[in-house]
Amino acid sequence: MKRPEPVQVVKQRRDAALQALVEAVPYINYLGILFDRRGDELTAVLPYRDDLIGNPMLPALHGGVTAAFLETTAIVELSWSSRWNEIEQGGADIQLEDRHPRLPKTIDLTVDYLRSGLPRDAYARARVVRSGRRYASVQVEAWQDNRDRLFAQATGHFLMPNRDG
Repeated sequence: MKRPEPVQVVKQRRDAALQALVEAVPYINYLGILFDRRGDELTAVLPYRDDLIGNPMLPALHGGVTAAFLETTAIVELSWSSRWNEIEQGGADIQLEDRHPRLPKTIDLTVDYLRSGLPRDAYARARVVRSGRRYASVQVEAWQDNRDRLFAQATGHFLMPNRDG
């Protein structure tokens, strides 16, 4: 019988896989999005910066930044969850063979702007509603100070990458 791996080995593998996935998308770094991982759950964090404001009169986060934050959260969650079993078994080396992982492609993204994004950090979590070999559907919620007061939400449909080559 195979002995279970030490918890630190599993955590290091999870963290390395997530870091490699995030580093492979330069736009994530450009926006400054971070991902907080707790087990298999990811929370995206968009730290506030002045250059993310779209309307300085309110001030409010730019709608394009909000949409990009939601879409990025959905894609990372979808990629992460689709590789979870491989990561857990030690077989998924997302330390990227070619440094360019095959990520899901956005088919469409519908964003509901529920209120202005305030000049402060924002958080988002995505939930994979359906994931098949070719197609996936994801819902994303974004909030700032209170998880019960969303400022935006989105539903996205994605074309899954061909895992065979």
